[in-house]
Amino acid sequence: MTDAPEGRAGRRAVVRSALLEACGVPGLVLGASFLGFGSLVRESGYGLWMALAATATGWALPGQIAMVELMAVGTPLLLVCMAVALTNARLMPMTVALMPWLRRPGTPAWRYYAAAHLIAVTSWANAMRICPTLPQEYRLAWFGTFAVSLWAVTLVTTAAGYFLAGVVPQAVTLALVFLNPVYFMLIFAADLRQRAKSLALVFGAVLGPLFHLVHPDWGLLATGLVAGTLAFLAERHLKAREAGRG
Repeated sequence: MTDAPEGRAGRRAVVRSALLEACGVPGLVLGASFLGFGSLVRESGYGLWMALAATATGWALPGQIAMVELMAVGTPLLLVCMAVALTNARLMPMTVALMPWLRRPGTPAWRYYAAAHLIAVTSWANAMRICPTLPQEYRLAWFGTFAVSLWAVTLVTTAAGYFLAGVVPQAVTLALVFLNPVYFMLIFAADLRQRAKSLALVFGAVLGPLFHLVHPDWGLLATGLVAGTLAFLAERHLKAREAGRG
């Protein structure tokens, strides 16, 4: 990107667009989820510093919830770390999928490392939807603005949820925590132009309940692994058949 006024104006427009996007439905849903997390931390007997540190450094709600719940029942620290790492392992393929869209020749490597820390379900899903439509030189700026805005929202709402603990009924607190995965599913379902996404959703919907009946503790992980693999193989097979017919 050049230093021409047009270039700076384009960057400002992209940053403004990302900020407005983050302050809309994504910020509201994610903020509501972290209200529930802040309340959960206080009800588990931990301090505000722990709630804010978990959000600031981990920024992945399933892993944060696993950490608090396991620590609350006295689980050894090593096992807590392993559980959180396993829960957040899903972020690695997300990072691998998103980074090629953000890369631009000449960009310092540290910016990519910083961006990788900001990859979470909501930021990833929206970036995969928006970044391919932007010029290459603006994608990292859009993602950085969008993700940092959401990160700031979650810090504020984590603190708010901590101080509101006891005021909001526990059932409402738990419902707020589950808003984020529901929102992610709706974003994913709204963009089914890619056949592989449709296949993954179908396989996951069918296999999820079955694997849960077999083993509730490992059913979700098995569903993601098997459904994703089947969707990938099915897509390759269908593409090969289409290429053969062509």
